[in-house]
Amino acid sequence: MISFENLNKSFSGNTLFEDLSFKLNPREKLGLVGRNGYGKTTLFKLITGEEQPDSGIITVPKYYRIGQVKQQLDFSQKTICEEGMTGLPENEKDHFWKVEKILEGLGFTKDDMNRHPEEFSGGFQVRLNLAKVLVSEPDLLLLDEPTNYLDITSIRWFERFLNSWPHELMLITHDRSVMDSIVTHTMGINRKKLRKIEGNTQKYYTRIAQDEEIFEKTRINDEKKRKEVEQFITRFRAKARLANLVQSRIKTLSKMEKMNKLEKIKTLDFSFRSQPFPGKNVLNVENLSFYYQKNTPVIKNLTFLMSAHDRICVIGQNGKGKTTLLKLLGGTLTPREGTISYNPNTARGFFEQTNISSLVDTRTVEEEILYSDPTVDNQTARNICGAMMFRGDNALKKISVLSGGEKSRVMLGKILVTPVNLLLLDEPTNHLDMESCDALLAAIDHFDGAVIMVTHNEMFLNALSKRLIIFQENNIEIFEGGYPLFLEQGGWGDENVLSRTAIENHNAQKPRTKQNRKELKRRRSEIIAERGQVLSPVKKKIISIEDEIDILEKKLDTLNEKILKASQAQDGSTIAALSQDIHSCQSRIENLFEALEIKTAEHDEKKAGFEKLIEKLEE
Repeated sequence: MISFENLNKSFSGNTLFEDLSFKLNPREKLGLVGRNGYGKTTLFKLITGEEQPDSGIITVPKYYRIGQVKQQLDFSQKTICEEGMTGLPENEKDHFWKVEKILEGLGFTKDDMNRHPEEFSGGFQVRLNLAKVLVSEPDLLLLDEPTNYLDITSIRWFERFLNSWPHELMLITHDRSVMDSIVTHTMGINRKKLRKIEGNTQKYYTRIAQDEEIFEKTRINDEKKRKEVEQFITRFRAKARLANLVQSRIKTLSKMEKMNKLEKIKTLDFSFRSQPFPGKNVLNVENLSFYYQKNTPVIKNLTFLMSAHDRICVIGQNGKGKTTLLKLLGGTLTPREGTISYNPNTARGFFEQTNISSLVDTRTVEEEILYSDPTVDNQTARNICGAMMFRGDNALKKISVLSGGEKSRVMLGKILVTPVNLLLLDEPTNHLDMESCDALLAAIDHFDGAVIMVTHNEMFLNALSKRLIIFQENNIEIFEGGYPLFLEQGGWGDENVLSRTAIENHNAQKPRTKQNRKELKRRRSEIIAERGQVLSPVKKKIISIEDEIDILEKKLDTLNEKILKASQAQDGSTIAALSQDIHSCQSRIENLFEALEIKTAEHDEKKAGFEKLIEKLEE
């Protein structure tokens, strides 16, 4: 067990967290969430000793081993298998089969085992470093965005591997679906404080929202009480006969802790600018083929038609041609064979990692956004900068000083301000935090145009995909359906992609008949009717509570007026009676507010359940 007590950490006067305390218990798998810049990676560095806290204590048991993926791509062995074996514990130095098993899970083939590490791309070299950590079986495994260099089949294997991990684990990832499938607990850095709960990210964010809502209602109620006490003191301070009451109120006021209003956290709320499209189809691809080496085609005889509001997701293992396809569609590569025909009214927005080379080093982030489109003004540019996490003076940073991830966010910002009707997106979630990914998902979902996207993020695939282009081994297949249906039809199997026969069988299926659509419509009506029956009494109770609160608050105003008149008349017995009535009225109002919170939460929970049923039915 590791314990953290009252940790404080600041950089250049910017406080990351204050009085941070928690314990990591045996076999816990802890997901760490929070916006970029809130201190997640810094917390990892405090654990490994790369950074030191300004104050506080971190207690680590003796002989406790901590494993983390090294950023340096420095290899000493002649083959990736031998390099992987350098991570094995001393008593298992010859257990090469453990290394091979993990390397294969991370996407290496059996033929790769005897190849030199430097023959592989940077992404696969990072995977090799990850394998070295996994085979070392540390007591605590620290993983900071481990899926950035993994493809979807490797991610699914990785999830299964971590679910069976026998020791402690701390995970940072922007991929909500990955985190929720692995963690036993979620911990977040929010408002420079720490909150740890048992459960997944949804439970964590729901709890935070509830806590802040209760805090704000309590603050408003306390502020109202404070004003009432202050008014009483001001009005009756000079009245000798009410001196005891006034002094009592003064003591009460001194004991009331002032609750400051929560600072509003800027949430990302952006949208793509859509350009009207009058046609039916945005593009037509016919017999498209491309190869870097003539005898090794990356894409062969690909044909598909894309409509004006289509959502196509491109999936498959890395290195099979997904990015190449987007470059061909984006116009940065020329087909070797076949054609790509665009409707003349098509306006493309292309996001691809290597596009960062088009940025001008001498410009600021704000200037790059401004120069993206002539209709963009300074305020819009600043808003987009903020959405892409370049807030305040960070928008004035020169492109030349930005990291690769920051430049990628600038490229995404440039697309946000450019009116388009076709989005080509290659792994747009890399370098974004979880909240930014949620905002991006909403922006793509509301975009009034067509989308082709390469992604390994299963949350995006489940929410957005209507059709799939699947790269598997040396084949490319079109799947006429979304990702949930793809999984239902067999999907990746245990570790393999959906078979070509299964895809062909699915695509040959007839569309839903009118009878099926009629049945769906009937079932939807039933759910809506049931929703009304269940929610109606809860809603009536909420309205009843609100009405009673309104009546009591008016009564309280009347009582306050009466006690003022009684005080002016120096009627002590009436003042005493009215004080009791006022206290009783205030207590009743407080109880009603608590009941209102409970009933509102019950209503929202039941309503969300019915909405999920309708969404599932419409899929």
